[in-house]
Amino acid sequence: MMSIMQRALFRNGGKRRGAGRKPAGPRARASHEARPVIKASHAMHITIRAMSDLPSLRRRETYAAIRAASTAAAKQQAFRLVHLSIQDTHLHLIVEADDKGALARGMQSLQISAARRINKLLGRRGRVFDDRYHLVVVRSPKQMRNVLAYVLGNWRRHGADRGAAPGWLIDPYGSGFAFAGWKELRQGTALWPASVTATWLVVKPPASWLLKTGWERGGGPISVFEVPGKRPD
Repeated sequence: MMSIMQRALFRNGGKRRGAGRKPAGPRARASHEARPVIKASHAMHITIRAMSDLPSLRRRETYAAIRAASTAAAKQQAFRLVHLSIQDTHLHLIVEADDKGALARGMQSLQISAARRINKLLGRRGRVFDDRYHLVVVRSPKQMRNVLAYVLGNWRRHGADRGAAPGWLIDPYGSGFAFAGWKELRQGTALWPASVTATWLVVKPPASWLLKTGWERGGGPISVFEVPGKRPD
């Protein structure tokens, strides 16, 4: 159950901006090209888009459904959900997997678990997540830093930070609480109100060098105030 403080933190949301039929074309759907080779040493940035008839995913009830799915995903050993960001129309994930099969099983489990819970919550049937997910294998420290900044700071890119409760410098709908590379955190700044006990998303510590420490060679600590640019593919 969420605390009173957490309920005050999470806004109810509503029909999201940009809902409705999306244009066709090369950017409209994820590519169906063959997936790249996946190794345990890799880190991956994955984007999952929700169906256009769903309300915003940034609601406390939907957050609880996705958190339950992240809890189930954490039980897998060969698939590691390291970071997760919930936006109105999509999810951003940073994951690791031992191989292509582990990635496929982990993503299928996560999406099915979240979809079942969201459908039950909304009293609907059918698909929750549209088409194949977009996947990018991260190959360098600079790219890894860019991906971390993009995923963890995505709420600022979409302007969702402007509606945040006072004292919140990280996205309450993301896993920034689990990231030790914040510039302000290292300076001793509190990133969320001390009075709030949040029910965080469930993520796992990274195993790859890039996600553990390598990313910092790409530009140093990340500020909570960075506003990401375009998606770092």
